[in-house]
Amino acid sequence: MRVLVVGGGPTGLTLGIELARRGVGVRVVDKATAYFDGSRGDGLQPRTLEVFDDLGVLDAVRAAGAPPAPLRAHIDGRFAGEHWMTEPREPRPGVPYPNPWVLGQSQTEGILRARLLEFGVRVELGTALTGLEQDADGVTARLATGEVARFDYLVGADGGASAVRKAIGVAFPGTTDETFRVLVGDVTAPGLDPSCGHWFAAADHPMAGVALTPLPGTGQFQFISPLGEGDDASLETMQAALDRFSAGVRLTGHGWSTVWRPNVRLAERYRAGRVFLAGDAAHVHPPTGGQGLNTGVQDAYNLGWKLAAETALDSYETERRAVAARVLGVSTVLLDKYVEGAADAHKRGEEGFGLDITYRAPDATGTLVTGDRAPDAPLLDADGKHVRLFDLFRGPHFTRLAFGAPAPDEEHAYTVLRPGEEPVGERPGDGRYVIDAEGHAFTGYAATPGDTFLIRPDGYLA
Repeated sequence: MRVLVVGGGPTGLTLGIELARRGVGVRVVDKATAYFDGSRGDGLQPRTLEVFDDLGVLDAVRAAGAPPAPLRAHIDGRFAGEHWMTEPREPRPGVPYPNPWVLGQSQTEGILRARLLEFGVRVELGTALTGLEQDADGVTARLATGEVARFDYLVGADGGASAVRKAIGVAFPGTTDETFRVLVGDVTAPGLDPSCGHWFAAADHPMAGVALTPLPGTGQFQFISPLGEGDDASLETMQAALDRFSAGVRLTGHGWSTVWRPNVRLAERYRAGRVFLAGDAAHVHPPTGGQGLNTGVQDAYNLGWKLAAETALDSYETERRAVAARVLGVSTVLLDKYVEGAADAHKRGEEGFGLDITYRAPDATGTLVTGDRAPDAPLLDADGKHVRLFDLFRGPHFTRLAFGAPAPDEEHAYTVLRPGEEPVGERPGDGRYVIDAEGHAFTGYAATPGDTFLIRPDGYLA
């Protein structure tokens, strides 16, 4: 099988890894002539961290990034208190990564590119898609290099202005608000404490100010502020915004910057024959809530195993479009709070973590059913070593758990036993059972002896 992924951002890179590790012949192309360099989507949500665990990049992401920092508020130049956007949470047996993680998007992309390269796949820069045609057997892609190539499938992960989406004629309904603009950029501020974020505002309108949040490993801060009429994305504009609030902060340089307008859109379809859409090509979000990158990564994680096996392909749109619609709603509510100056506009709850995403049927009932996220749990393996359910799930395979009963004679099938129970029918040393020493697996799966669960490669119950 040959697949062309158009777009070398987080969505395209995730999909490339998912396909390459399953032996699919994949190419990832991008029209850009250089890799993106900037923070943009710097908030990684807990469910994305679980995805990165499975992809084999979590250790690198954690080493390069940092937990969200507290935000120190300065009103009219005076310190007014410290706040958390998200209250830190302790890990739980079923949720090993309960908190978001901060890492600039270009750093995340670099880690994903390095992982993709381990499978022998490089992002092909300066390689725009200029056209495509498809038939019952495949897709013919025309590239800006002059190459015309044939693929079994093509995936557009090429952003909100997607050439792929336009080529297949999929509508992208939604709204763009030109009356509200936000300046976002990466700045250097040597006088600011990088261990925390900073909020500068005026007492008469405390919610309309400037946020500066640290970007781990860069020595920079991400600057965010509403933009005035006629303002641009220059360093001078950023400095003037800070000066209005008596911040006493001097900016000495900046890198990537952009002017963002509320743009909320959702593609009418995610598939047209052998062509699929993922990430911003399928949905664009307000930056509030930090959902865009995360939703795109999870699109790719959902599609990758299905595409590699050529199975359940129609379920990709069914499952992921509903998630995007919900996420757009959450992000829009948060944006409205910012615009209205709500006192809790900066607060974040678990609704954006991605841990409650489910693909269960609308009429399904029960604690844990088909389509729900499969929780983690600490275990002991056959040798008495500490392992987790996520260790058993890691990799491009399905996993079967048989609670208190012999596991089927198949790869990646395990009997889950309570302490003191003896495996039945196991050959010594075959390691096909685990001990739920603390009872968290039985509890998390609401399991009784004889229950079996099949976990999909993307960590949801089949």
